[in-house]
Amino acid sequence: MRIHFLDHVLRRRALTLVLASIGTALFWLGGLPLPFLFGPMAFCLAGALAHLPLKGFGQVSVAARTILGVAVGASITPDVIAQLPRMAVSVALIPLFIAVIALVGVPFFRKLWGFDGPTAYYAAMPGGLQDMVIFGTEAGANPRVLSLVHGTRVLIIVTLAPFILGHFYGVGLTNPIGAPVADLPVHELLIMVAAAWIGWKGGERIGLFGASILGPMIVTAILSLTDVIHARPPAEAILLAQFFIGCGIGVQFLGVTWKELTRVVAAGIAYVMVLAVLAAAFSGVVTWLGLGEPVAAFLAFAPGGQAEMTVLAIVTGADLGFVITHHLTRIVIVIVGAPVLAAIIARRRKD
Repeated sequence: MRIHFLDHVLRRRALTLVLASIGTALFWLGGLPLPFLFGPMAFCLAGALAHLPLKGFGQVSVAARTILGVAVGASITPDVIAQLPRMAVSVALIPLFIAVIALVGVPFFRKLWGFDGPTAYYAAMPGGLQDMVIFGTEAGANPRVLSLVHGTRVLIIVTLAPFILGHFYGVGLTNPIGAPVADLPVHELLIMVAAAWIGWKGGERIGLFGASILGPMIVTAILSLTDVIHARPPAEAILLAQFFIGCGIGVQFLGVTWKELTRVVAAGIAYVMVLAVLAAAFSGVVTWLGLGEPVAAFLAFAPGGQAEMTVLAIVTGADLGFVITHHLTRIVIVIVGAPVLAAIIARRRKD
C-alpha cells in the first residue's frame, strides 16, 4: 500500500516537473520576463485549474527557499547595518500600515463577502500563507478559504509587480542575480550550503517562524558581517529557487471548484486591489519624505510573499536590505499578533 502511494505521488510530481519545465522553456524562448519564475507558475496554475493530477515538491521546495535566505544574509554587510538608523522612520510606518489593513480588510471580507470573523481577520492579514492558515485554523477560521485567498494575493502581486516596475518605474528585471557557480570559490559554496542547512534545521528546532528563509539568512548574515563569505549564492541556485517558488504558487490552486473561483478567489482578487491602493499610498509617503528610493519603497510595502519580493528585489537591483527589513517587520508584527488575537477570539466564542 505504501509503495503504491509513493509511486502515485512520484508520478504526480513527475508530471508537475515536466509541465513546469515546459513553461520555463517556452517563457525563455519567448524572451518573457523571469522565465524560471513565471513559466512554472503559469503552466502549473493552468494545470491546476484544468484539474491535472499535479503535486507540489514538499521539502524540496522548502529547501529551495533556503537559497533566498542565504542570498539575503550575504547582502547584509557592515554598510547595510550602518543604514539601519536611516530606515527607522519608514519601518515605524509598518505597524500603522498593518493597522489600516486590518481596519479596512476585516470589514471588507465580513460585510462584502460574508466571511465569518476569524476567517475575515486571517484572510485580511498579509502574513505568510502557512502561518495564516495554521493560526486561522486554530482560531476557528476556514483553512481552505485562507489558503485560496493568500494564494491569490501572492499570485496577483507577483504577476502585477513586474509590470508596474517596468511601466511606472522604468525598471528592468535584468539585474545580474549572481555570479555563475564556476566563478565562485568552492569553499564559499560549501559554507553557503552549510549555512542554509544549519539555519533551516536549527530554526525549525527552536520554532523560528519562516525557518527556511530566516534561519539561513541569520546564519549567513553573521558570516557576511565577519568577513567569511563575500558573495551571494550562484545564479544557477537563484534560478532553481525561482523555479520551485513558481511551481508552489501554481499548484496552490489544485482542486479549486467553480464556486470557490467565483467567491473565494474573486474575493482574493478584489482584496489585492484594496491592498494595492494602501501599499501605493504608504510607499508614496516614504518616497515623498525621502526615506527610501522609489523602487525599494514599492517593493518594501508590496504585500507579497517574502520569498517572491526577495526575488524581485534581486532582479531589479533594489536595496535588498531596505526591502527585507520592512518585510521582516511586517511579518513579525502579523505573526506575533496572530496567536494573541486567536486566543482572544477563542475566548469570546466560548463566552
